[in-house]
This record gives sequence, structure tokens and C-alpha cells, in this order.
Amino acid sequence: MSLVTDSPVHSSSSDGFAAYLDAELDSDSSDVSPEQGAEDDDQEPEDDGQEPEDDGQEAENDEQEAENDSDSEQKRVKRLKVEQFESIEEHPGSNSDGSLKQTQEVTITKDSCTHPGVFRDLCIRCGEKMEGGSGVAFGYIHKDLRLGSDEIARLRDTDLKNLLRRKKLCLVLDLDHTLLNSTRLADLTSEELYLKNQTDPLQGCLKGNLFMLNTMHMLTKLRPYVHTFLNEASKMFEMYIYTMGERSYALEMAKLLDPESVYFSSRVISQADCTQRHQKGLDVVLGNESAVLILDDTESIAVWQKHRDNLILMERYHFFASSCRQFGFNCKSLSELKSDESEPDGALATVLKVLQRVHSMYFDPELGDDFSGRDVRQVVKRVRKEVLKGCKIVFSRVFPTRFQAENHHLWRMVEQLGGTCATEVDASVTHVVSTDAGTEKSRRALQEKKFLVHPSWIEATNYFWLKQPEENFPVNQKKQ
Repeated sequence: MSLVTDSPVHSSSSDGFAAYLDAELDSDSSDVSPEQGAEDDDQEPEDDGQEPEDDGQEAENDEQEAENDSDSEQKRVKRLKVEQFESIEEHPGSNSDGSLKQTQEVTITKDSCTHPGVFRDLCIRCGEKMEGGSGVAFGYIHKDLRLGSDEIARLRDTDLKNLLRRKKLCLVLDLDHTLLNSTRLADLTSEELYLKNQTDPLQGCLKGNLFMLNTMHMLTKLRPYVHTFLNEASKMFEMYIYTMGERSYALEMAKLLDPESVYFSSRVISQADCTQRHQKGLDVVLGNESAVLILDDTESIAVWQKHRDNLILMERYHFFASSCRQFGFNCKSLSELKSDESEPDGALATVLKVLQRVHSMYFDPELGDDFSGRDVRQVVKRVRKEVLKGCKIVFSRVFPTRFQAENHHLWRMVEQLGGTCATEVDASVTHVVSTDAGTEKSRRALQEKKFLVHPSWIEATNYFWLKQPEENFPVNQKKQ
């Protein structure tokens, strides 16, 4: 759903605004931007942005058009409701029977109205003045809009039907350390000053991906592969930006990522839109939770506390030195090394394959065309459990002896990835995970030709959703 800030519906609207919400939902789900929708109001939206077919093609596709007739008629009726409402407002003093009849058609009595939402302190259905600001604020859609739980549920249900009809799901994207990395100019190290020099020869390889934001006194670096990622993901998902940053920053980043406003439209959620302090939630996303995926570099309980099953964890992107320092890394940043992530093998390319796999399994043709009851969270779990399927892992000197092993995050991570854990080495064990090659379990692993790997092997496997080469994660013997 997308409602532009300069809504054409007046603040005193009644049933017309509810109709407008529906009309906007349908128009946005047809992959037409708000600006295009305003210009092409008399045209039916094309599915997936395809060119209109010629007469010959239309004749060959009569059956397909028949299936879409009901949808087109529904949109026509909604558009007509809005036009009727606007016509009434333009001629408030008319006493003609026709105007009276139209008024009766679009007005709901205040006594029977359930007040589904509030726009500028007025009910969006009956126009009654509402006090107290109840409901959830959707400031990113319109700063004066609040919706009740029933209306949110109705819009989500409508949106889900529209998305599934087009074989799309919903994708919520974090900004910082997921799609890009930003730093204040004042935080640049001496080894990063070359980034401010537009004539530096090393700037050539960063062209189009590094931006100097003078008004914000910042530098922003887009993550490698981000443009390809967004283009490919947009074919499978309706996408939102969701950041804990301020709205001005969020909108500026959206312009860098989506200058033509084809991916996100008004779906840019910032800190001010959150209903709970320092916590992200899908309560302000007009997408059904069973069809929403989240990409974020933070899995902290405090961030996505209620929606961890929707989350796909991203490896953090640390291009600038300030980012490394923020997370306690005592090493040179990519910018200081004058390097960057690999496009074909980087985090975004990797997670795109995961998204494609999840999307393919969700819309598996063998399951039929009835998508009711399907849950993308269950699909994600199945995909994740394929990663370490068949692996049995024992830990050695990774956590304290008295620590409840099954509560350790690495133990739980292995189980989420489809592997099993044990406390003792036996013939069925495939891997020993340790920080010291000198422990008894580590030595036995080497003797019995089992894999001996560092704990970071599990974390890397989790980030890449693919079992990583064991030889890249050796374990050294600690000095006595």
C-alpha cells in the first residue's frame, strides 16, 4: 500500500477516504508509482509493468482477461466512489435529487460507524471528530493518519490477496550495515581522507556507489551488488525500508538506493514510526506477517523481539573505520584497505539466492494455486534446516563446563541449521568445534579424520546459508 503525503482526498472526507485507501492499495500493488497513478487514472494498471498487448494478442488471451474482469470491475467501483465523494464536496450547496442520492450512498451514519481510522482527527468513514488519537499511527503514509486494528487487518488481508495473485511476498529491508554504510566526515581517519578527494584515482572504482552528503556532513557507501539485488528482489517482493534512523536520513538513503522511486514508493519507515522505543515491529507494516521476510544485520531480542521467525540475519557491512570501531573490531576497515566486498560472492548476492529459494518453495506449482494457510516463516525454517543436514557436532572448550550447553547460541544455531549436537565424540560425529587443537576431543577428531573447525565456521555458515569449507577455519593449539 502507498499513500502519498499530498493526498487528494480532503480532510473532511467520510466513506470516500476509506475508498481511497483501497484504491491506493490496489494501484500500488499493480506496480504503478503514485505519480504514474495520478497521471494514468483513466487507465487500468498493467500486471508487473508489462506493455499493453495489441489486438491480436488480446484475442489470444481472452481467457486470461476474463479472469481479471472481476478485479478490474472492483477497482472501477472504488474509483467511482472516490469520484462521487469529490463531486459532492465540490457542490456542497446542491439540493438536486441526484446529489442527495449520491450523498446517501457514500455517507454512513455516525451511530453505526465503527470508526476504522482517523485522518486529521476525523473518522475516515463518517467524518466524526475523534479525540485521543487512538489506533496505530502510519506517519510514513501520511503524518495525520491513524488506523484501528480491524482496518489494519482488513487492509493487510486485501494486500495479501493482491500480492499472492501476482506471486509476490513482502520484504522489509534494514539500511545501515545491510544495504549501505555511512559515516560522519569528522570520523574519517587519515587513511580514509582520499575518499573526500573526487580526483583521487581510487575514486573511479567507487563511482556511483560513494556519496558525499554535504548537508548532512556525511559519506555514504552503497553495498556492492545492491542495485542488482533490489532489481531482482522487486520481482518477487513488495519492499519496505525500515530503519532506526531519523526520517530525514531514511528518505535521503532511499533516494540513493531508489532514485526513480520504483522500489519503495512511500514505504520508508523510520524511528519516529516505531510504536515501541528502540524496537522494530511489523505492526506498522501493511503486510500480513505470514508473507513478510525481514533482512537486518541485528538479531538482538530488543530489535525484532516479536518477529524473529521472519528475520534473515545479514552479515554486517563495515566499509568505514568508524563502523568497525562502533562494533569493537580492532582492525583496518575496507576503506582503509582500499578494498570492498565481492559483488558475485558478497552478502547481498548470497542472500538473494536464499530469497529466491524461499520464494520458489512458497509458490511451488506442485502445491497448487491455493495459497491460503501458507506461511513464509515455515518455508524459511525448512530452507535453513537444509544447511547443516547430516552434520553432528561436538563442542570443546567453546563455553564454560558448567554452562547449560543447549542454551548456548552456537548450539541453538546448529540446530536451526538442521544439524545435531552432542557432548561426546563417537563414530557418528562429523565435526568437533573448538578454540584449541590441544584438547582431548580435538585430538580425537584429528585421529579419527573428523573435521576440526573454529566456532566462526558455524557463524559463517549461518550468514551464508551454506556450509562453508572447513579448511578455511583451522584451529590452532594454544600455548601452555
